[in-house]
Amino acid sequence: MALQFTINGVSQKIERISPTVTLLDYLREYISLKGTKEGCAEGDCGACTVIIAERQKRNTTYRVINSCLLVLPQADGKHILTIEGLACKSKNRGAVLEPIQKSMVEGDGTQCGFCTPGIMMSLYAFYNSNKIQTDKNIHEALAGNLCRCTGYRSIVDAARQERTFTKKKAISENLSTVAEYNHDGQRFFKPKTLKELSKIYSTYPSSTLLAGGTDLGISFSKDRKTTPLIIFTGDVKELGIIEETKEALTIGSAVTYSEILPYLEKLFPSFANLVTRIGSDQIRNVGTLCGNIATASPIGDTLPCLMALNSQLQICSDLGERRIDLEDFFISYRKTNLKKGEFIQSVSIPKLNANQTFKAYKVSKRYDQDISAVIGAFLVEFNQEIVAKTIIAFGGMDAIPRRANQSEKKLIGKTWNEENIYKVSEKISKEFKPISDFRASSTYRNQVAGNLFKRFYFDLLDPNKPNQVVDL
Repeated sequence: MALQFTINGVSQKIERISPTVTLLDYLREYISLKGTKEGCAEGDCGACTVIIAERQKRNTTYRVINSCLLVLPQADGKHILTIEGLACKSKNRGAVLEPIQKSMVEGDGTQCGFCTPGIMMSLYAFYNSNKIQTDKNIHEALAGNLCRCTGYRSIVDAARQERTFTKKKAISENLSTVAEYNHDGQRFFKPKTLKELSKIYSTYPSSTLLAGGTDLGISFSKDRKTTPLIIFTGDVKELGIIEETKEALTIGSAVTYSEILPYLEKLFPSFANLVTRIGSDQIRNVGTLCGNIATASPIGDTLPCLMALNSQLQICSDLGERRIDLEDFFISYRKTNLKKGEFIQSVSIPKLNANQTFKAYKVSKRYDQDISAVIGAFLVEFNQEIVAKTIIAFGGMDAIPRRANQSEKKLIGKTWNEENIYKVSEKISKEFKPISDFRASSTYRNQVAGNLFKRFYFDLLDPNKPNQVVDL
């Protein structure tokens, strides 16, 4: 069956192209839309930014994505807007620029122009969103777009001046999608239900599961891999749920970071702040929390946070379901508790009670869009001034995300004061044996881990005192 989607309103029908061809390559090499560029080919620079327009109830939403990481079957049924589709054509005046394009030209917000198309797409999506035009929101909208020439002052100035925008026509057409796409020995499955997914994965357990593709997509964009069997989980209805009860927040494995941010901001603000530093809007609009879990990276940003919050995973297969603590999911480097044919259905995060406090910290060379050197996540439960329970979890300190169990025991039943915190901090600095790599040395990681727990103490001591260099 053929894939169908639109590019700038023009219908596309894909039948004889590999399913691991990226949308970026299709735009440039197959239909000669060269405005979308390839810079890094891994979702960092934003030169390949395009917009997916979707009809939701009565409104049309505009979602930026990195076209270098999206393979063609993921575009199936979607309406895609590129830089070539922004300017309107007029019989009398030729191309009429969008107001944000005009502001950029008049404000000298471009120099070499290579990354400008991606910047335009990000700002166009921003001005078609419900976000308030503040410096913080402009910063977040541009965090996934690099500019090596002009710098950001003139770009941000142009973004500040832009007050009006032209809304595109609402999308009314709903495109059909395929259940399977095949080409030259490659099979790409797109199940719609949990039952279908379980059955397909049981039949083809060697298949690669694809959710957002922000990690796996690099193997297609940079390594040019042609994976024979892929199962896309993004269309499975049951995996797209977000359920909040009195006890917990449950997040399906196809739910994106952008979709869960409002819930995290309400329930776990510190966790939400950390998530905003994972990639950019382009990454968060397709990347999934459960995908971050499944990759089992020792420096996965969300894993220590979920561990500190006592999260549980719902594991599913054609044979049934089971539930495990997140802490028990990681066995060794990149090896998990999943059995043949099993996949993550959802993650449940218990809500904090009145006596519990949680905070998370990320240490990296850049504030935005950088791989962490150390992640620290801490939960403490008080019985007045006495520590009744504590969880101290780290990423970047071992081959898997790990708790500082010995240090936790040292604090239970003790008074929450500076003397005891410093003793535990020293214990933390000696409990792990991290590696040295180009991001940080072993010595640095040990020192930072202990210091983060001190910072946790001082943050709770005076919540109004700023303790971070970058105050957004």
